[in-house]
Amino acid sequence: MAAPNPFTEHLIAWQKTAGRHDLPWQKTRDPYRIWLSEIMLQQTQVATVIPYYARFLGSFPDVQALAAAPIEAVIEHWAGLGYYARARNLHRCARQVVEVHGGQFPQTEATLETLPGIGRSTAAAIAAFAFGRRAAILDGNVKRVLCRQFGIEGFPGAKKVHDRLWDLAETLLPERAIEVYTQGLMDLGATLCTRSRPRCGDCPVAADCVARRDGRQGELPEAKPRAAVPERTSTFVLLSDGSRLLLERRPPSGLWGGLLVPPEGDPATVASRFGLTLGEARPLPPLKHAFTHFRLTLLPVLCRVAAGVQAGEQGLEWVELARAADAGVPTPIKKLIRLVASSGG
Repeated sequence: MAAPNPFTEHLIAWQKTAGRHDLPWQKTRDPYRIWLSEIMLQQTQVATVIPYYARFLGSFPDVQALAAAPIEAVIEHWAGLGYYARARNLHRCARQVVEVHGGQFPQTEATLETLPGIGRSTAAAIAAFAFGRRAAILDGNVKRVLCRQFGIEGFPGAKKVHDRLWDLAETLLPERAIEVYTQGLMDLGATLCTRSRPRCGDCPVAADCVARRDGRQGELPEAKPRAAVPERTSTFVLLSDGSRLLLERRPPSGLWGGLLVPPEGDPATVASRFGLTLGEARPLPPLKHAFTHFRLTLLPVLCRVAAGVQAGEQGLEWVELARAADAGVPTPIKKLIRLVASSGG
């Protein structure tokens, strides 16, 4: 057995006394709940996830319930969390667990990684927390901790650096208390070794931290070389009969897949496509929204129409203005709808 690593031992001791112990997905071995929390926490902060997690479990208490639900219901429960491919993969994964694995999550990280939406680090987290497997995680927070602690140079997303970090993560694994160690890594990155203003004075491993020693906390990990962010512009037509909005469900894949949004395009062309006659058309203030790989400028136009088209035609739904912002729409569309509702439709 290898000698304990000081980093690992200090982290385990710290987590037991100062780490987080009251998160709603802790104190359980249920792989369904652990998996759900891990997927939701990808690129999303804990405070944002907690109410979504509770609401999800209220509607889909186990993997069988989630697998049996229509994808539209899953997307609506996800609306506002962003990165909607996670929701689609969540649904696909639940169905695969039920249909291929008899409703039981696999116990090894290698098999977990074959499921939709579960990568190497997420598989390891599920295996560690649900089954006590000795497996290494390497999410964004952990990369930051390791780069600073051990002075790892280079952008963590570069293959050479990425491979080095995985090797390091594997060598640091303890022989015991894998769950405590894994949670400690997560807690350290989320609460102390943060991207900006890290709390080095409270850090249990600060004494051996290269970044702290050299004053390089702001430099490590190194940022990705910047490329120009593409800019896109699109007109969204808010068709209203005075009390309702006509919304169109997006295709299952792609931007905002499965969510309800106002139709895009020239207002006259959109109205013609749905067999509607345009009344007053009023441009609303532009709205900017940043995605991971591009920035979108939404150009909303509020148009009065008579309610001619029937719900269900061409994926269309008339939605009451009072509830439209909560009807499974993406975040920027919520803002547009609230603007329309405040103006009386």
